[in-house]
Amino acid sequence: MQFGVAVVEFLRFCALERQLSGHSVQAYAADLRDFRKWLKADVAIGDVSLASLKEYLEDMVGSRKLTVATVRRRFACLRAFFRRACERHDCPDPFANWRPLLPRRKRLPRTLSRGEAAFLLSARHIGIGSADDSEHVFRIVVQLMVATGMRVGELCKLKLDDLSPDCSVVRIHGKGARDRVAYITDRELRKELQQLIAHRRNSVIASGALFVNRYGAQMRPQSVRSKLRRLAQDAGLARRVTPHMLRHTAATLLIETGVDIRFVQRLLGHSSIATTEIYTHVSDEALRATLERADVLGTLSSR
Repeated sequence: MQFGVAVVEFLRFCALERQLSGHSVQAYAADLRDFRKWLKADVAIGDVSLASLKEYLEDMVGSRKLTVATVRRRFACLRAFFRRACERHDCPDPFANWRPLLPRRKRLPRTLSRGEAAFLLSARHIGIGSADDSEHVFRIVVQLMVATGMRVGELCKLKLDDLSPDCSVVRIHGKGARDRVAYITDRELRKELQQLIAHRRNSVIASGALFVNRYGAQMRPQSVRSKLRRLAQDAGLARRVTPHMLRHTAATLLIETGVDIRFVQRLLGHSSIATTEIYTHVSDEALRATLERADVLGTLSSR
C-alpha cells in the first residue's frame, strides 16, 4: 500500500476507532505530512527502511534544528503509524529493531499563583448578569475549570445531563474515550450551574450542550481561549493566560493544599501517575506547610 493511502486509513482509525480528539488527529496528520514531504515521493510503506528513518532523524536534528520535543512527537507518531500499517498489510516494520534514544525534557507546567487566580476570578468586568449573559456564563466557565482541572475540549463537550441534579457531580468525557467524575464542592458555583441549566432547559436552544455560543451551538475551545485572553488582560495580568494554565493551576493548588497525588491523578484523568508527579515540582508551598506542621525541633524540646 502506498504511504499516502495508508495515512488516510490511519487517521480514520484514530478518529473513529480510537476516538481521539480532533486536535490529536490534526497533530498526527501534520507529523505524517512532514514525513511524506521529506520522502519526496509517495512510496509504498514496505519501502520505508530503518536507514530512511535514521536519515529523517538526521535531517530534523542536524539540518532543520528542530526541538527534541518535536522530534520525539514525530517519531512517536511514526511508530504508531507503522505498527498498525505493517500489521495490516504484512510488511516489515522499520521500527522493529530500533527506537531512537532522544532525551526527554521535563518542562514545568505554567501556572497562575494563588493571587493571580483569585484576581482573575474576581475581575469585576465579568459582572453578575443573568444566566443568559455571556460574561456571567464565562465567569462560570473559568470557575469550573479551576475547580475541576478539566481540559478545554472536555469543558466544551459537557452536556446538560452530565451534571447531577444538585450540580455537585459532573461526568467528564476525557481523552481516549475515558470518562471520569469530578466533584464541585463550592456551593455558590453549584447554585450558578443549577440556574444556568434551568435557563438552558427553558430556552428555545435545541442544543443539549451546557455552554453554547451566541448562535446556540456548542462552545468551541478557540472561543474559550480568546475570551480568557481578554479576561486576563482586562484583569491586569501581564502574562498570557491559556485554558491549560487553569488546568495546571487547579492541580498545583490541590497539591499545595495537601491533597493526595493519587486523587489529583484521578481528577485530571491521567492514565499514569508519572504525568501527575510533575506538579510536585512546581511549588515548595506544600513542603513548607508540611514542615511547619511537623515542627521537628518543637517535638524534641519544650522551648
